Amino acid sequence: MTRTEPTPTSLPVAPPLDPELVPPLKMILGAVPTLGADTLDEVRSITLNGLPGAEEVDWTAGGRVRVEDVVVPGDGGDADLQMTVLKPAVGDGPWPLVYFVHGGGMVIGGRLVGLDALVRYAAEGHAVIASLEYRVAPEHPDPTPVNDCYSGLRWAAENADLLEIDVDRILVSGVSAGGGLAAGIALMARDRDFPHLTHQILCCPMLDDRFITHSSRMVARGSALWTSDSNEFGWSSLLGDRRGGPEVSEYAAPARAENVADLPRTYIDVGSVEVFRDEALDYAQRLSRAGVNVDFHLWGGGFHGYEMVTNAALTQAAAATRHEFFLRALER
Repeated sequence: MTRTEPTPTSLPVAPPLDPELVPPLKMILGAVPTLGADTLDEVRSITLNGLPGAEEVDWTAGGRVRVEDVVVPGDGGDADLQMTVLKPAVGDGPWPLVYFVHGGGMVIGGRLVGLDALVRYAAEGHAVIASLEYRVAPEHPDPTPVNDCYSGLRWAAENADLLEIDVDRILVSGVSAGGGLAAGIALMARDRDFPHLTHQILCCPMLDDRFITHSSRMVARGSALWTSDSNEFGWSSLLGDRRGGPEVSEYAAPARAENVADLPRTYIDVGSVEVFRDEALDYAQRLSRAGVNVDFHLWGGGFHGYEMVTNAALTQAAAATRHEFFLRALER
């Protein structure tokens, strides 16, 4: 029998989904449209307001967390940006700071999206949590998002007394696009020598605009929450005609960084059935070769956003592993 080679238009092979995640993914795809120019407003609304029936978050954790909103200057001081700060209600600081960067493919989301996963660290007295309402594309293309995020990080470190934080114990964390932006501001903090970061926790990070990896091209439209088409829309919204070309900054797309030495201890996790798999794996390898301590976890069968399926065994294992790293990072 003659072997048939795939045609040039064939998608690269993707691993199978974890069977427990298949039914919930179908339900999610039925409720959330594929992101694109024609659905951007709708997806933004769903992301900010949640799906119907979603449980409301108690940001005070039953009174164990003080919630404060502050205004910080954005990139170049030309905008006032909201930052939500969660502080332990009991005990005396200074506490470590977790500077969280929300996800959203560079085009959607807000400072409270994904922040609920970190409330426990303030409630249990481990840390202060801060999350910035950075501006997103296409209305605010690169370099505004990453510069806003660095401006917020710098402001937090410069106002350590106000936030009740230890300026020598700051870690950055982000999910998806937020993971890419967190990696970008970690590079900025290293290059500008302020602030000193102890850790970066990058969850399914969006790192590379070039579409040169196997996984970047393997997720078909309609098969997942974040597909190869969604990824192209997000990067193009951020970078315009520069996407994939030579004029993109490593701060916008950290996979482009030639020097990854002297970065903080790093945690990276990613699902095996998602666009960002290979760029996350490559970044982890490059960091490790440059002398950075890296904890890397590839979760077999996970799609982008599988953490929403909270009762799945895979999700619980991933969450427990990430939580254990957070505790070690905060209690060093």
